[in-house]
Amino acid sequence: MLELYMLGLIVQDMNKSLEFYRRLGLAIPDGSEGKSHVQVKMGNGLTLFLDSNPSRWDPKFVKGHDLGQAEVPNSYSSILEFYLKTQDAVTEKYTELIGLGYRSYRAPYLASTSTEMYFAMLLDPDENVILLSGQPKK
Repeated sequence: MLELYMLGLIVQDMNKSLEFYRRLGLAIPDGSEGKSHVQVKMGNGLTLFLDSNPSRWDPKFVKGHDLGQAEVPNSYSSILEFYLKTQDAVTEKYTELIGLGYRSYRAPYLASTSTEMYFAMLLDPDENVILLSGQPKK
């Protein structure tokens, strides 16, 4: 059974976001200030992440304010991540959904971050960005 693995929010100012979510009541890990990616494990197993530099793992991402626009084609403010475990599973699910007429956002790719992951992105019917993730082939 597929489960939502992570919910990601793209933030403009990490420290302001950390302050807000701490005040909201989330257990933000100590030492998170100054980081561009912070993960908060929720009690139900879901992980919320805040990221101020998604171009690190999505090289085509462009922040809207960098271009002086409210919205640009390669930006988003939230992302739903589903972990499929393997690179093959990511490619298969992406191919299946694209074949059914759903729109691609990023074809499958290997992200060269500190923890290598294999990703693919597509849009749901309301144009929310869905991230499929898995471990790359070794």
